[in-house]
Amino acid sequence: MDFEEWEPWYCEILDYFGFSRAEDEEAARLLASLVSSDDLPSLAELTRDKEVTVCGNAPCLKHELNRIRGVVFAADAAAEVLDAHGIRPDAVFTDLDGATDRLLDLNESGTIVVVHAHGDNMPLLRYWVPRFRGPVVATTQGPPLPHVHNFGGFSDGDRAVFAADELGAGHITLIGFDLDDTSVDPMKRGKLFWAKKLLLAIGHAC
Repeated sequence: MDFEEWEPWYCEILDYFGFSRAEDEEAARLLASLVSSDDLPSLAELTRDKEVTVCGNAPCLKHELNRIRGVVFAADAAAEVLDAHGIRPDAVFTDLDGATDRLLDLNESGTIVVVHAHGDNMPLLRYWVPRFRGPVVATTQGPPLPHVHNFGGFSDGDRAVFAADELGAGHITLIGFDLDDTSVDPMKRGKLFWAKKLLLAIGHAC
């Protein structure tokens, strides 16, 4: 998705949550300074024309693992659920708020970590990004920079779907998504609202 197409959605999201565009852009510059390579070609090759299963981190994920087919994208801590069941995700999409040392191990074993920068996670970027030894792709929700990409999407799960769509996946299956969960706190409820709205916009209802 071109940024010009994404920007109206992004501006709505900023207004809805009261987030700072300036801080998002500062975080993207920070991430650009921390990554030593851009493994987007590897992510694109992994995805193009393939069947991709995107795994959200809702509690239902562990009951839906039998639906996994093809390339596996995990949203943040969903990677640890998969790992606990003997499934190594091919890529993990994360703003690092669920990161543990196990993510470092997965990355060193070949899992692509798609690290997202936003205004609230700069300390996490400084702590985690220099520790990754495997393939890394950097993303932002604001204007892209050289080697910091914007595929569209807002939270980890829907960003993974947007990336699969943008990179030419042949088919995308969503598991571990519960976008109507009313038991979560107001911030999470807002993120689920936007995830549902954005996924519908690119034809992925769940």
